[in-house]
Amino acid sequence: MPLLNCQFLKSYREQRLAHLVLSFMTMGYVWQRGETQPEEVLPRNLALPFVEVSRNLGLPPILVHSDLVLTNWTPRDPERPLEIGNLDLIVSFPGGESLRGFILVTVLVEKAAVPGIKALVEAVNAISQRSQNALLQALQRLRLSIQEITRTLGQMHDYVDPDIFYAVIRIFLSGWKDNPAMPVGLIYEGVSTEPLEYSGGSAAQSTVLHAFDEFLGICHSKESADFLHRMREYMPPSHKDFIEEIQSSPSLRDHILSSENSQLLTAYNQCVEALVDLRSYHIAVVTKYLITAAAKAKGRRPNPLPGPSQALEERGTGGTVVLSFLKSVRDKTLEAILHQHD
Repeated sequence: MPLLNCQFLKSYREQRLAHLVLSFMTMGYVWQRGETQPEEVLPRNLALPFVEVSRNLGLPPILVHSDLVLTNWTPRDPERPLEIGNLDLIVSFPGGESLRGFILVTVLVEKAAVPGIKALVEAVNAISQRSQNALLQALQRLRLSIQEITRTLGQMHDYVDPDIFYAVIRIFLSGWKDNPAMPVGLIYEGVSTEPLEYSGGSAAQSTVLHAFDEFLGICHSKESADFLHRMREYMPPSHKDFIEEIQSSPSLRDHILSSENSQLLTAYNQCVEALVDLRSYHIAVVTKYLITAAAKAKGRRPNPLPGPSQALEERGTGGTVVLSFLKSVRDKTLEAILHQHD
């Protein structure tokens, strides 16, 4: 492979596409022989352009959520609605239709969040203008968006086979930080003589729930919050800036309590309840695709599918011990419910 020259990448879109392609090549290269024999050195003709493009974009040199999902779709017919039958992937891993479903359902989850993200902005403006009516409408739109995210996530069951996700797809999303399969990290040849550690792709790298949590004033446990904050380093800088902008805005909870407006309090609690429901549903999905699939794979060995990743059995691809993390995040969300006497 020739050493690629990043000077040819002119626009932001071209740089994002380059990061997408180089990240897929990197994951495919590192994990090509499975979890038991990962490559420990990324060759310089991959490492050098990948690190350069990453620095230009402010992203780490590993596959991130914004590669796998946000950059990796194209409509078959731009005139038709963005539904799963009208979408294609740009770059693929092994995993066939299940991989396509996993990525494109996640694309549609992000799309379902769009009205919610817009509602956050409207709500922040409504608080600063002290417009209770505009704030109430924005909170109602946020709740509807969160409920639509949950409904959309349900399409995973229609398009993704848990056994294929667990045994084939998941390894290619795994990183080299907090991963027993690659305890010291990966050497990027020509970049660093010491191995570098980066977390694998994770839904925690999506800006959406970070922004919702900051807006709704949800406080996570120290351990969960530390992981979530680390995941912000894996987002495009403009996304991280958006979260920080929401974080530094006047407190919604304080505003609602001081307003003594019962309609606002109810609308706020409905948003929090919708977020609890989404997180509970996500726990059920993760249980099916990770925990149950791991138990099935254990019982089936030796099997026709390649050996599932033993070191990753209890972990999400981002490196967390996944169920305890998700349950903690869900339970802390529930604690945010406001009572009139708070």
